[in-house]
Amino acid sequence: MSASKLILTQEVTGLGSAGDTVEVKGGYARNYLLPRGLAIIATRGAEKQIEGLRRARAARDVATLEEAKQVAGRLSSLKVSVPAKAGNGGRLFGSITTADVVAAVTAAGGPALDRRRVELPSSIKSTGTHTVTVRVHPEVSAALPIEVVSA
Repeated sequence: MSASKLILTQEVTGLGSAGDTVEVKGGYARNYLLPRGLAIIATRGAEKQIEGLRRARAARDVATLEEAKQVAGRLSSLKVSVPAKAGNGGRLFGSITTADVVAAVTAAGGPALDRRRVELPSSIKSTGTHTVTVRVHPEVSAALPIEVVSA
């Protein structure tokens, strides 16, 4: 299989962030990254798009590593409660999404987060305490305990 050189348009876990130039297997590029709009083929004209993506990412990213560690510390000390409709036995009607987690963090007085930086362990479909990972900075992740309660 031949490798394809691509430019990421969004952050892809385990591969890179928006604006990064990566080389991946042809099938991964053709069947996953390109159809979902997560990457574009690296060409000379795409270099200008990369620059725009990098500027946007720099404005969005937490400025320094120290600031990222402070935000991570604030996140791990937060008591976050996510209300959801639940049936008997604590089983949810549906599941908790990253947008639900971001809204709950903001409601608990936490920092504004990008939902794309929140990683759920798997689908959360029951009440109780769950741990969610938040990538605050490329080098800093925070474990955020959330309490899913019946609404």
